[in-house]
Amino acid sequence: MVARAVLSAWPWENLGTFKYLLYGPFIGKLLYSKFHEDAQTDTWCLHILILCALRGFIHQLWCSYSNMLFFTRNRRIQKQGVDFKQIDREWDWDNFILLQALIASVAFYIFPFLADIPVWNTRGVIAALILHIGVSEPLYYWVHRRFHGNYLFTRYHSLHHASTVTQSFTAGSATFLEHLILSAVVGIPILGSSLMGFGSISMIYGYVLIFDFLRCLGHSNVEVVPHAMFHAFPFLKYLIYTPTYHSLHHTEMGTNFCLFMPLFDALGNTMNCKSWELHKKITSDTGKYGRVPDFVFLAHVVDVISALHVPFVFRSFGSLPFATRIFLLPLWPQAFVIMLLMWAWSKTFLVTFYNLRGRLHQTWAVPRFGFQYFLPFATEGINNQIEQAILRADRLGVKVISLAALNKNEALNGGGTLFVDKHPNLKVRVVHGNTLTAAVILHEIPQGVKEVFLTGATSKLGRAIALYLCQRKVRVLMLTLSTERFQKIQREAPVEFQNYLVQVTKYQAAQNCKTWIVGKWITPRQQNWAPSGAHFHQFVVPPILPFRRDCTYGDLAALKLPEDVQGLGSCEYTMERGVVHACHAGGVVHLLEGWTHHEVGALDVDRIDVVWKAALKHGLKPVNEAMEQNPQ
Repeated sequence: MVARAVLSAWPWENLGTFKYLLYGPFIGKLLYSKFHEDAQTDTWCLHILILCALRGFIHQLWCSYSNMLFFTRNRRIQKQGVDFKQIDREWDWDNFILLQALIASVAFYIFPFLADIPVWNTRGVIAALILHIGVSEPLYYWVHRRFHGNYLFTRYHSLHHASTVTQSFTAGSATFLEHLILSAVVGIPILGSSLMGFGSISMIYGYVLIFDFLRCLGHSNVEVVPHAMFHAFPFLKYLIYTPTYHSLHHTEMGTNFCLFMPLFDALGNTMNCKSWELHKKITSDTGKYGRVPDFVFLAHVVDVISALHVPFVFRSFGSLPFATRIFLLPLWPQAFVIMLLMWAWSKTFLVTFYNLRGRLHQTWAVPRFGFQYFLPFATEGINNQIEQAILRADRLGVKVISLAALNKNEALNGGGTLFVDKHPNLKVRVVHGNTLTAAVILHEIPQGVKEVFLTGATSKLGRAIALYLCQRKVRVLMLTLSTERFQKIQREAPVEFQNYLVQVTKYQAAQNCKTWIVGKWITPRQQNWAPSGAHFHQFVVPPILPFRRDCTYGDLAALKLPEDVQGLGSCEYTMERGVVHACHAGGVVHLLEGWTHHEVGALDVDRIDVVWKAALKHGLKPVNEAMEQNPQ
């Protein structure tokens, strides 16, 4: 095992989330002061806690903004996505806030006068600015260049530069030693002006928060500084850097070392000659659409809480499979209000993207929530949203658009048939992905099974599954009250296999069947009819509740994307990392195979095996197989 460099690891590295207990003494000291001493004595603890919260909030706001692709996609500097590796590497980005809180507490004990500084002192602001320009900027520039030497870079600074697609959290991703030095850079103007007798609470808040704001700006990977400003006032390009300027430092590491002021790069002859031309190009291209996606997955929101499971709310939360967490509950009212606003005004918008074999894949979201799809008066509006998304994709030149879950509901639009019939000249291929969904479910059923119980038996998927299984001499108990619909499906099967399809009208008929395929939501009471040891396969949204402890429950049909996927950093609802719903994967296969037909309406049972083999050929894997090869 290779020994780590001195001061490269954080002291609380092994504490995980328990590191936040280190804020406990600040809270305890504040409460003790309030109830047992003069209430004004330890207000510095309160100020430190408020500053920490504000600093975290600034970083979170910038991260959210960077990930709002519907706002920023044309202003992004590096076009690649942020992948799971980068998110995990930057998971503890806020270590520096805790470190500087502890350093600040030590400073208050060493210099007691800091607890009595006034709210405002104009001379203190001027002094801090002079110390920043005269000491902090050149000190950071000099140290930063030293950290790009081979020894220090490989042992320390390479962690920060592992991220070429920067975001605000990248600013905090560095080693303990680097942040000790950065703490000195931040502290010199604050302590220096205070020692001169010019310190103030406003100066401390202002300096620290502006410092963090500018660090987040430089790492945002979104160009927000207008080039016209530099054209009107050329000298400003030496006084303030831009996201483009700092992005070049991460891609061409021998240049652009400054903290915030390119003046020091100019003096040190390390300014990248492309800085301002690239900045001008990016800002002038903001009105253009940018690269056209090859594939679009048209998703929708499931419920109010799951609406928060997106990168532009909490990046780290979005990188994990969705589960309701306690910290989300206070955000429910805001999410509900946003849902109402989206219902009234929003259009389909870009949520995430990734690249696969040179092709750009995007996920767009219809601004509708699951329950709205079951409101009769909302049907027309939802179909209009889907139709406009398909027409937009067609205008842009998208090759394939795949419909998610309720967007292809049979009762809503006939599994996409409505749009294809209405617009017969579409160049974009519309795909519901149900053929691959059926293939995934069918290949999850163990060989040797002789009988299955099927709910949602007369739906598109239910019909295809029943017809496929009966031709393999599997007895299918089809739960339906409609004899007419059952007989219609039965007549589609070859005569010699029709007897393998059996209509049942009650759940009791499956009390001895251990393989249940659930295509219609069932209650815990209905699940009780399954025998002990039964397994529930399912293609119902939302998934059924895993009520029976003596039974097993399968996930929704899904496949793992090929290993060479790039820039994927968010999970698709409850799916594991890198796993997508089968209807999403079906569109991917459609694109990779270059198929030119629409896949809408009823399933072609004869194509189930064709689509399955194509998926495996292109490197998509069944979830269980993928998890066995890559155990967490």
